[in-house]
Amino acid sequence: MARQFYSTNSPGSFVDLKEAVLRSLPADNGLYMPEEIPVLGAEFWESWRDWSFEELGFNIVKPLLDGAVPEEVLREMVAGAINFDAPIVKLNEQEYVLELFHGPTLAFKDFGARFMARLMGWLTRDDDRELTVLVATSGDTGGAVASAFHGVAGTRVVILYPRGKVSGLQEKQLTTLGENITALEVEGTFDDCQRMVKSAFLDRKMSEELNLTSANSINIARLIPQMFYYFHAARQLTGGVEPVFVVPSGNFGNLTAGLLAEKMGLKVKKFIAATNVNDVVPEYLEKGDYRPRPSVGTISNAMDVGAPSNFARMQEIFGKMWEPMCRRIAGYAFDDDQTRTGIREVKATSGYAIDPHGSVAYLAAEEWLVANPGDTTVILETAHPSKFLDVMEEELGEGAVEIPDRLACLAGREKVAIEMGGGEGEFLGWLRGWA
Repeated sequence: MARQFYSTNSPGSFVDLKEAVLRSLPADNGLYMPEEIPVLGAEFWESWRDWSFEELGFNIVKPLLDGAVPEEVLREMVAGAINFDAPIVKLNEQEYVLELFHGPTLAFKDFGARFMARLMGWLTRDDDRELTVLVATSGDTGGAVASAFHGVAGTRVVILYPRGKVSGLQEKQLTTLGENITALEVEGTFDDCQRMVKSAFLDRKMSEELNLTSANSINIARLIPQMFYYFHAARQLTGGVEPVFVVPSGNFGNLTAGLLAEKMGLKVKKFIAATNVNDVVPEYLEKGDYRPRPSVGTISNAMDVGAPSNFARMQEIFGKMWEPMCRRIAGYAFDDDQTRTGIREVKATSGYAIDPHGSVAYLAAEEWLVANPGDTTVILETAHPSKFLDVMEEELGEGAVEIPDRLACLAGREKVAIEMGGGEGEFLGWLRGWA
């Protein structure tokens, strides 16, 4: 039998891959998890350092999906989605940066969005109904999803983003493509956008009628390909070093993918959850008290999340127990002033221009290394610094960061977005009328 998936709120109830991916959110408001997370065998570890990045990804996802997608189809999906590298860059003897911004939209979300678009296309190959993709974004998710689905027949995408809380160039990535991409500029926070998206899925009648699916990390298809680059980073280190992965975190999909990679057998010394002042998870790791609350705007906007969805998956991985999670994950939080200091410090000591999210991770790595000076840390640099040009130039000077052509070309395009309040009722009413 092909791999099945269960809801974190209903462990005894299973669905197939198509239901988990296309419906995205279970009716009980849990999150889908694989019924089993396989441990990679000896054959994998004998060859993993020699494979191409594409081949590595295929050999990770094949046992995880286990017959749900034909092997030749799965191989094509991975090859089409992961056609760019994720290199590590050495800052010093203990600190490395894993660059995850070499995809088309200059953000790590390209890994998940491109794979998910291909998987959804295959799952709906015999369905003549149009697929409506909903996505809430705090910056990079929307751009990656818009790029992955732009012009794809049989799909339409609705992106909800918080007004005034994404950078100018990020906003252009959301609002200038047109065609099957519609942007909603929401008066509120990312948490409001996420809540509005979830409300549409929990209205089961609407979800069925509009053939809704989500492209947020509530969708298990987003997390699966994010495991690939953890393996890829580890094999780039020499001497069999077990890395400490330092993950700038908002909705915690990225860190959850790392935990899944570890469950499949990747040797990791520690995970570090690095957040801005939206420190719900670091607080939980310190005190055992989970207190979601309204998010606060910062210069590391993709991490401005006060109620991270993937915390439910993290709890599931650790059996809903606090102590096992604390043994594997350390948490640190930093404010904007500290983040700005980190940007300047990295540039001064290594010549590297690190974006605000990467700076938060750098600061966490620095704190970790004070107590653990022999460790090797890998900082996940989740977006190209040019996407946060105002902050980067304030700290490093004008012209300090080069804007890649595929981003610079958006600057002169006209923004097209529909203004929307932060209420669920208004959004659901608009969605019914738009449909």
